[in-house]
Amino acid sequence: MRAVVQRVTKASVSVDGKIVGQIEKGIVVLLGVGKDDNIDDAKYLAEKIVNLRIFDDNDGKMNLSLLDVQGSALIISQFTLYGDCRRGRRPSYSDSANPELAKELYEKFIELVRGYGVHVETGIFAAYMQVEIHNDGPVTLLLDSKKVF
Repeated sequence: MRAVVQRVTKASVSVDGKIVGQIEKGIVVLLGVGKDDNIDDAKYLAEKIVNLRIFDDNDGKMNLSLLDVQGSALIISQFTLYGDCRRGRRPSYSDSANPELAKELYEKFIELVRGYGVHVETGIFAAYMQVEIHNDGPVTLLLDSKKVF
């Protein structure tokens, strides 16, 4: 699994012009599922993300986690995170999970994050979405459950 994690002051996701998920202070997680991913990948990323120390403490140092600040998460499926652009000009998505596996692991990831007590909002799986992100910092991190980067 791959994730782009952005610290935000607020964010929302819309489908057909209607907001389907929105948060205030917290994180946006753009989540991609690979064809070789399983529940262990979802568990690893969920635990890692909710505990990342990316929020400022009283001294202005990034020393607090999403759990510490009681922030929210907006989680959006993003199969294009597995786009391979190394050859040619059209990305290859051959490493992306099929839609059934991707949806299953995306939903499991959401369940796991909620299990930490985090308020979670989501987009709609496989829908065409418009995402509005007020990146705070900006702070943006890339994570991969296989530790490719």
